[in-house]
Amino acid sequence: MAANGGDANGVSSALEAKELKTEIHSNDSPKTLLKNDALYEYMLNTMVYPRENEFMRELRLITKKHTYGFMSSPPEEGQLLSLLLKVIGAKDTIEVGAFTGCSVLATALALPDDGRVVAIDVSREYFDLGLPVIKKAGVAHKVDFREGPAMPILDELFADEANEGRFDFAFVDADKGSYVEYHERLLRLVRAGGVLAYDNTLWGGSVALEDDSALTESDQDIRRSVMAFNAMIAADPRVEAVQLPVADGVTLCRRIA
Repeated sequence: MAANGGDANGVSSALEAKELKTEIHSNDSPKTLLKNDALYEYMLNTMVYPRENEFMRELRLITKKHTYGFMSSPPEEGQLLSLLLKVIGAKDTIEVGAFTGCSVLATALALPDDGRVVAIDVSREYFDLGLPVIKKAGVAHKVDFREGPAMPILDELFADEANEGRFDFAFVDADKGSYVEYHERLLRLVRAGGVLAYDNTLWGGSVALEDDSALTESDQDIRRSVMAFNAMIAADPRVEAVQLPVADGVTLCRRIA
């Protein structure tokens, strides 16, 4: 009886532990480190939504209905990127990970009429969801979409000497395990004084959790990748870096060498 009871308790404990392993990001929760919903809503309603471009809003609502809508950059992040692009006077930019194009649209709207954003994503299908809105906004001519894995496309770009130091700004929101490799390539493509921005660098706050925390296997893998990337950036003498608790964590790097 004792043995059977022990087995039953063990199974029960395992099931309870499994139930605790909820994914960090989903459509059921906002992508923000502000865990006070009222504070987050205050920020959105006071500073973000009243100034949100009509086409940005349209694409945000389209994306929200998608199964993976939580993958998109939230509106306050798009607002930050837009302001940053204007402050540095960006003209040529590159984006690794485009999804439905919310951040691409924010970038294109912020760039001058002769500006360009090279947007890279493995899925044309997702990007095509947002393309009609990008066209409606009148900025499709600023977008150079390239479908496929980012690494070969980045390698192809910097194989052309004309692209070395050509870009003013880069935004990365793709597979976290490749961030370090993206960084090495983008440093050759972005000019000295230019800015590189990396999304999800706090991964829902999980970077501050214990190693044995109840996370899904996928989240544990991403957490480890993000922590390794953060440590690398913190020690990289080629950039000045700041990590902002905006959205899911945004790290900004100014290239100094």
